[in-house]
Amino acid sequence: MIRLFDYWRSTASYRVRIALGLAGLEWESVPVNLVDGAQRGDEHLERNPQGLVPVLEIDGLRLTQSLAIVEYLDETRGLGLLPEDAAGRARVRGLAQAIAMEIHAVCNLRVAKHAVAHSDGGITMESWMQAFIGPGLAAVEEMLDGGDTCFGKEVTLADVCLIPQLYNAHRWGVALDGLSKIRRVEAALADHPAFAAAHPDRVAQ
Repeated sequence: MIRLFDYWRSTASYRVRIALGLAGLEWESVPVNLVDGAQRGDEHLERNPQGLVPVLEIDGLRLTQSLAIVEYLDETRGLGLLPEDAAGRARVRGLAQAIAMEIHAVCNLRVAKHAVAHSDGGITMESWMQAFIGPGLAAVEEMLDGGDTCFGKEVTLADVCLIPQLYNAHRWGVALDGLSKIRRVEAALADHPAFAAAHPDRVAQ
């Protein structure tokens, strides 16, 4: 049995759900409520000492960190999420990391909550998220070619990272009006079965 320890609104978990869907795998979701602090409980810390989601149990392994998990699924299930040529792989990884390591890292729930709590009322969750998601996505917009996916004509690791980040952008009221290339990718993938099934509204816990 494949088990995914996740939280419905977690951007990182969302990425892994998409990849599992692309792989056509059957899996069980085990909710870890981040709002209630379940990620800091002894049971979850035994799974992941970082106290983060997702954690994926698969093939007798216990894997952490969403990008590593997605690349594992790509390599073992032949998802084709990275181009065959080195230059293409570098481009796709660059896009994915611009989202996962730049935008998402600073907008992680624990980071944002810490900033708000120590701002003496000067920062709200909304203002923090908008300050980083908006400019971050504007930079990603400039990195895209303008097709129906982030790179080339096929779904790649970059798309698996972008769509969950757009969920956060909508959640926090980030304007996407000037990001025509990003909105084109979002529209093109909205009805893709793996992306649609992974959406937080479909897996709300």
